[in-house]
Amino acid sequence: MEITKVTGKVFKYGDDINTDVIIPARYMNTHDPKHLAAHCMEDIDKDFVNNMKPGDVIVAGKNFGCGSSREHAPISIKHAGVGCVIAKTFARIFYRNCINMGLPIMECPEAAEELQAGDEIEINFDEGTITNKSNGKVYKAHPFPPFMKSLIEAGGLMNYAKAKLAEKK
Repeated sequence: MEITKVTGKVFKYGDDINTDVIIPARYMNTHDPKHLAAHCMEDIDKDFVNNMKPGDVIVAGKNFGCGSSREHAPISIKHAGVGCVIAKTFARIFYRNCINMGLPIMECPEAAEELQAGDEIEINFDEGTITNKSNGKVYKAHPFPPFMKSLIEAGGLMNYAKAKLAEKK
């Protein structure tokens, strides 16, 4: 599935949001994406999954996804319907796990600082732009390199690899 744009409402969080906050450890007894999604962000925002709509965007400060390297965190965010996560910075293993799981993410310190909860934004992944539809301000992030975009569009690394292997048959 090709991804070019996402439009949604901002859910804003601070610095150092760790993977235990994204998906609490008490729910780690399963790999079921729907179960994980139902508890996404509940320790920091108990109504997150009830208030967000598919395509909405998480915006956070620095070091988003720090803590343990579990893949459950990006899986819970993706399957909750989040269209993208924007942060000042990401914990590096979380960043890679997001790409491997097919969750779009963007580092953009200025947008992460200025966007407010409830702002309506549009993200153009090909151009690397984040437009605040509430006030018209446009932020510039790096667009996805073609290979990373291919991984995300395939739904993650495993789906990408399966598709490539199927092409060779």
